[in-house]
Amino acid sequence: MNFAGLQKTSLIDFPAQLATVVFTPGCNLRCPFCHNWRLVLEPRGPFLLEETILQVLDSRRQYINAVVVTGGEPTLHVEVPQFLKTLKERGFATKIDTNGFFPDVLKQCLPYLDYVALDVKTSLERYRLLGAENVDDFLRTIEMLKGGRTDYELRSTVVPGFVDSSVIVKMGEVVEGAKRFAFQQFVPGDTLDNAFNTITPYPKETISSFADLMNDYVDEVLLRV
Repeated sequence: MNFAGLQKTSLIDFPAQLATVVFTPGCNLRCPFCHNWRLVLEPRGPFLLEETILQVLDSRRQYINAVVVTGGEPTLHVEVPQFLKTLKERGFATKIDTNGFFPDVLKQCLPYLDYVALDVKTSLERYRLLGAENVDDFLRTIEMLKGGRTDYELRSTVVPGFVDSSVIVKMGEVVEGAKRFAFQQFVPGDTLDNAFNTITPYPKETISSFADLMNDYVDEVLLRV
């Protein structure tokens, strides 16, 4: 398996863990507010080989104890379950960030995962604006996580134009009964669509009001703003 990049140390990407973050190339969506758009549109080498990634991880055991696999979209790659298995065999805690559109691959990953973060980007009808004509697989992923044993969070980056109070209610109806939902602040700049480079983010008070709405649908709501 090849990787598009690596962040050696992260304090924020894996709850309660010091982690290394590895990035996979490519994505099935085209979110205009994406900050990792180069991994989506220009996934060019030189790529990091899996062997190189494992060598770096082994050399940093005194600093980190966990690995986050993100992208792009990791579950585009059928090799990712085996990579996660290798990480677990080497003693690392594991997390994946996913958009949820490849539930069959994610299902293969679950035995080797300690945590899953699933993006809930907007209401179902607006997913077509992100390049998704069908959301059935996304809905399958939500139900799989809700009914499974792997710890998880659903999360939303609150992008003006894609998330507002009416959208939160629709999202809540889709994820009702979920364990945990996290709201993240949108940071403008260097996005796939330049129009989102200058959008003013929501104030914290507005995001708190979104959390109040979501509290009616899930067990726990987190704010990262």
